Amino acid sequence: DMKYKFACLVAIIFILCACGGRRQSTDTCILNFGVMSSLEYLPVAVAIGNGYFAEEGVEVKLQKFFSANDRDAALQSGKLDGCILDYTGAALQRAGGVGISLTSQCNGSFELIAGKDVLPTDDFEGKRIAVSHNTVIDFCTDMLLESMNIDASKVQRVEINKIPLRLEMLNNAKVDFSVLPQPFAAIACSEGNQVAIRIESLGYNVTGIVFTHKAIEERKEAIKAFYRAYNRAIDYLNDKPIDDFVKILIGEVGFTEKALSYVHLPVFSRAQSPKTADLEAVAKWLKKKSLLPVDYNIDSIVNPEFVVE
Repeated sequence: DMKYKFACLVAIIFILCACGGRRQSTDTCILNFGVMSSLEYLPVAVAIGNGYFAEEGVEVKLQKFFSANDRDAALQSGKLDGCILDYTGAALQRAGGVGISLTSQCNGSFELIAGKDVLPTDDFEGKRIAVSHNTVIDFCTDMLLESMNIDASKVQRVEINKIPLRLEMLNNAKVDFSVLPQPFAAIACSEGNQVAIRIESLGYNVTGIVFTHKAIEERKEAIKAFYRAYNRAIDYLNDKPIDDFVKILIGEVGFTEKALSYVHLPVFSRAQSPKTADLEAVAKWLKKKSLLPVDYNIDSIVNPEFVVE
């Protein structure tokens, strides 16, 4: 009977549409988020560990990376909805046509570490400093040297991309200095190296959270939920003694037991827009190196809609 077959077909289509619609709505509550071992990742780790994301109605699927290149490739190929990214990388990717926006700044720490055979106050002339060219490490190195009135051209730069290798070379006196993020800076100090200066003492914030334009368009509510949970994690970190989140620092962020006594925690602030002065310092540096067009407006990479100032 044709009517019966037609009714069955309509019923099947209705069921498929209903299921498809339902699947879509749960997908929109999932965010694939990329992180590397860093203090910037701590609030996200706390929000996962304390169940804040789940309570706010978003599922955050973490992807951990050991190399910035791998993370960037995942972002560019659409495998990630968002990640923690430094301003240098965000500007270069966006200028290169990758559809991402900076949605907030992070509180991180980059530190210029002097090797154990070098005094932090030593004359830098001819000293070997490990960098990764055209990255946030390179930017921080220049800003720190400038703040110490050191002529950057008199320092011998050694190109070492991977952070663990940079730490190892510092430990083995193959280089004299290196800018390291946490937890690597604390690990370096626990092995006898010393902090010469921290980027935050210059007032810079140079890392933030980015989301793809696709995620911002299709998963707006999930990103809002992400930030509600993120801000709860910030409140928790500012309210609790370090002992309450030691397990997360070791198990998730990558600190060693020994390095814990050298942890320098920044003051964590609730999600806020990147500061124009920080972005402009990065843009000026990138333009000087001809990595960004002279007329590039770096403020255009910021999307402030998810932060409550």
